[in-house]
Amino acid sequence: MESGRRVAVFGAYGHTGRFVVAELLARGFVAVPSGRNAEALRELADENGLEARVASADDAASLDRALAGTAAVINCAGPFASTTGPVIEAALRAGIPYLDVAAEIEANLDTFAHYRDRAKDAGAVIVPAMAFFGGLGDLLATAAMDDWTSADEAHIAYALSSWHPTAGTRLSGAVSRERRGARRLRYHGGRWEHRTDASPTLDWDFPQPLGRRPVIGEFTMADVVTVPQHLPIPDVTTYMSIEAARDVTSTDTPAPTAADGSGRSDQTFLVDVLVRSGGAERRATAAGRDIYAVTAPLVAEALDRVLTGRTKTVGVASAGEIFDAADFLRALAPHITLDRHQQEL
Repeated sequence: MESGRRVAVFGAYGHTGRFVVAELLARGFVAVPSGRNAEALRELADENGLEARVASADDAASLDRALAGTAAVINCAGPFASTTGPVIEAALRAGIPYLDVAAEIEANLDTFAHYRDRAKDAGAVIVPAMAFFGGLGDLLATAAMDDWTSADEAHIAYALSSWHPTAGTRLSGAVSRERRGARRLRYHGGRWEHRTDASPTLDWDFPQPLGRRPVIGEFTMADVVTVPQHLPIPDVTTYMSIEAARDVTSTDTPAPTAADGSGRSDQTFLVDVLVRSGGAERRATAAGRDIYAVTAPLVAEALDRVLTGRTKTVGVASAGEIFDAADFLRALAPHITLDRHQQEL
């Protein structure tokens, strides 16, 4: 656990940002909330006795002031298509690590494409999608692979009891849809494909007690970006329980509401990862509560490991590439329950 190190949180007053600030404070860090909404920042800072720093993604000087004297920055401000580039640039100028919780596929792809070589040459650390979508699935897939050096396919299936999207989720989704148009993305045969047909509906056999459930196949999430960046798996597919898919796409679904004193909702989740190679398959699953709230310990644990040198590489890296996946998942035990097993097909 760190003590007293200052960490900038851009977009700190958002739904996920508030969970991140609380988690950092619980771990002994000094959160430095930042963002463009001065009033929301001031309220958050006053609640926690923190120093607020107003900054905007379109004002480089304000970002430099926000990051001054900090050990790292966590970007929680969507739409990430607009914020990742400017905040990464500010982190590079400041010489500090950058982490984000982006679930926007296009923003994640941009980060790897635009900063991979530059960050590696500079010895900088940039960890995108260090969140429920992107980070957790990537860690589970990496842990499931274990000593395999390659695999034929990876499947990441999500069973959410519900999905009440935040305003940030809706905005990020709208930006992604605007960039893709009528097309959807999938990763097949070692490359990205743009498709215009509808995603298939099928059944997925989740571990008990859930069992067989209908899911939307090729419901592409950030894991389909992060996993192929470092694991030689030509087919990576994500799936979403059909009820949750309907929730998040409906304009009538309300935002999440707190069900306890920490602000967590009563939503539950199960992430089921299946990796196949030849005649064998390996499985890793994680269960917990509130996909937004669990993002906070994910990114805070990543931050702690980056700042204490418990990393395996530099540059732009997925969670499973830069961290010891199995050890990282064990560290999340207070927040998720895990299960792993292997079998011959």
